[in-house]
Amino acid sequence: MRRFKSLGGPAFSISLLAVVLLVWLQRQAVYDWLRLYNYQPPTTIAQLASATTMNDSARHLFYVQHPEINDKPNFNDHCREDEHTIVLGCYVSGRGIYLLDVNDPRLAGVEEVTAAHELLHAAYDRLGGDELQRVRKLITTAYDGVSDQRLRDTVEAYRKAGADTVNELHSILGTEVLTLPTELEAYYGGYFTNRMAIVGYSNSYQKAFSDRKAQADNYLVQMQQLKQQLQTSSQHINQTEQQLKIEAQATENERTTTQDVAGFNAKVRAYNAKVAQLKIQINTYNQLVAQHNALLDAYNAIAFEENELIKAIDSRPSTLQAQ
Repeated sequence: MRRFKSLGGPAFSISLLAVVLLVWLQRQAVYDWLRLYNYQPPTTIAQLASATTMNDSARHLFYVQHPEINDKPNFNDHCREDEHTIVLGCYVSGRGIYLLDVNDPRLAGVEEVTAAHELLHAAYDRLGGDELQRVRKLITTAYDGVSDQRLRDTVEAYRKAGADTVNELHSILGTEVLTLPTELEAYYGGYFTNRMAIVGYSNSYQKAFSDRKAQADNYLVQMQQLKQQLQTSSQHINQTEQQLKIEAQATENERTTTQDVAGFNAKVRAYNAKVAQLKIQINTYNQLVAQHNALLDAYNAIAFEENELIKAIDSRPSTLQAQ
């Protein structure tokens, strides 16, 4: 019978237990080390980290997620979301951060904002205990002071979709709101050296939409005003034409019977003056029609641009074939 010598006694068991306990307590650091072992961030990812002014700890966390910039089909493979929602990025716990590749130069800055947004999701995922409760309170209080309707509509959409709105606000406030309470601003300072740079990117690409919407709304108002003028002018022209037809018939009847040539000629001159005035009204009407059509063309051009911008960020599978 073979005999095996013991590798250790109680002291070895205690040491092994201590090692296991240490690994457990440092499991996050071990996970990060494994994720970053031999990892070299692609240039585009490193540029996003720099552009959003991530500090060393935030950059570390960002790289742990192995961020990827994906085209729409690959992005959809990673980020499966509600078909009714346009998604620009996602953080998948235990897997990574995925960003939609947006190439339209009019939307410059969207990838930077999305990168910072998803980084903050990863950061929120690591909060715990008293710090989590403190941050949640800061976020909720700050949101009470937000009046931006677009932002509030976005948060409401998250709420209706069943998302953790505080988690979403943690990313939204940090990347899209210019002025925050001092304590919350200090908290975000733990991730970014210049949060205003991120808000600047957000304002820039949001402006691409807001400016076009404002212009489109302005065109609609002008077209509605012209439509009312055209309606009034058309009615007046129709009434004048009916009156002139009656006068023309009366003048024709009088022409064959009147003995008052001078009086008849005066009526003819008055009639012709009315006809000339009608031509001016018709010409004015046609000019209004031309103005309306020019505004309509401009409105359609703006609507086309808006649609192109939406298509640039719309990765939903149901929309891809139509594009």
